[in-house]
Parts: sequence; C-alpha cells; structure tokens
Amino acid sequence: MAAKIHPTAIVDPAAEIADDDVEIGPYCVIYAGVKLGAGCWLQNNVTIDGPCEIGERNRFHAYCSIGQRTQDLKYEGGPTTLRIGDDNTFREFCTANRATSPGNATVIGNSNNFLAYSHVAHDCIVGNHIIFSNNSTLGGHVSIDDHAIIGGLTGIHQFCRIGSYVITGGFTKIVQDIPPYMIADGNPAKVRAVNVVGLQRHDFSEDAIRLIKKAHRFLYRENLNASDALEAIGELKDPEKILTPLIDFVSTTERGIH
Repeated sequence: MAAKIHPTAIVDPAAEIADDDVEIGPYCVIYAGVKLGAGCWLQNNVTIDGPCEIGERNRFHAYCSIGQRTQDLKYEGGPTTLRIGDDNTFREFCTANRATSPGNATVIGNSNNFLAYSHVAHDCIVGNHIIFSNNSTLGGHVSIDDHAIIGGLTGIHQFCRIGSYVITGGFTKIVQDIPPYMIADGNPAKVRAVNVVGLQRHDFSEDAIRLIKKAHRFLYRENLNASDALEAIGELKDPEKILTPLIDFVSTTERGIH
C-alpha cells in the first residue's frame, strides 16, 4: 500500500519515504536526508530531521523530535547521522539527536520502547528490547545493552555504560557504569542487588541466577578490589558462560563501576 501522507504534513522531496504502509499524520515535518522505512507510523506534529535512517515499523507519537542536530556545543558543522532499527516505539515528546563529529552516528537498535519525554543524546549506542521509562535521559556517548530497563527520571552521565538486563530505580543518578544483571538505585546510584525478577522473566535458570548472585557477592560484598573480584569470579564453574558478559564489562570499564 502506498504511503498515506496527511495533506497538512510537510515532506521534503529529498526525503526517502517507503511506499509500503507508511502513515504520516497531520502537521508532521520530514526534512531532506531522512530515510523512512516500510510500516512506519507518525501520529501528528512529529518532526524528523536528517541525515537520519529509520528502519521498518517504527511508531512515533505526537511531538517527537527525531534526528535534530546534536546539542553538543563542540559541534562545528558537517554531516552526522542518527540510525534507528526496526519496531521501536517513541511516545510523546521523545527526542533523539544526531552525533557530534562528522561521519559519526547515534545508533538505536530494535524493539525498544521509549516512554514520554525520553531523550537520547549525541553518539549514544542503544541496543535492543530496552524500556526507557518517562523522562529517562541519556547524556552523550552513553551505551545501553540489551534488555535493560531505565527507570523514570533516571539521568545517565556522558560516557557511562549500562549492562544487559540491568534495571534502574526512578530518579536514579548514574555517573559510572552499571554491570550486567544488576539493580541500581539512588542519587548517586548504588548497585543494590541482582535483578532476579528480570532474569526470571527472561528464562534464566535458577542455577544461572545463583551463579550471578555469587559474582555479585564478590563484586559488592567481600570488600575486594575489582581485579581480585574478577579473579574470584573467573574461578567459578560456569559451563554456560553466563558470567562472561559481566567479566568482559567490568574488565573494560573506563569510568569504573557503581
């Protein structure tokens, strides 16, 4: 089915709009350099600037502002990009910015759910199946791994990393990395425990969860430094390599872990 574009929408002729089942609602504005994939839906008053590459079946609710230039004051001009995968939902007033340096990109993966007023800053890398609760905010160069849940009004400092299957509490202030599988909460954040409920919902076995709890104890309960904790974790029997993402994450942190 050909794209359905409301007569009040403004679509630059240089934008590339897929023919298949795209709907662009009233008062939307699509600029040059935008590529919009099949099955995308724009409710009303959505603005998308370019260069911006958007995959298939993404949904943009009212007043989203997507692909605008970086807010980084170091931006000196030149083409930068925002790339969005498939099956993402952006609720009301969400914002996602392009990268800062020419040739770089802000990247958002697949099947993410951005609730109202979420913000993705320049040069962020967002994985897949992540939930961003209302008003969650990413500073520049933040990376979020798959299946994380970012609590409402959580603020994440520039260059921080959030591991897979992490959940953060509401109003959490994050200024260092949060390792995979953990619950982080507070201002400033502290790692409180293993995200047991989240792991169970994703079909982690009880044996795997017990193993992650042991790793958590070495990192946070035994008064070990990071190197000694990693050595102790590495000695655990882990035939399914459940702890490999945790070990790799902690061993490569640059800001340190909460």
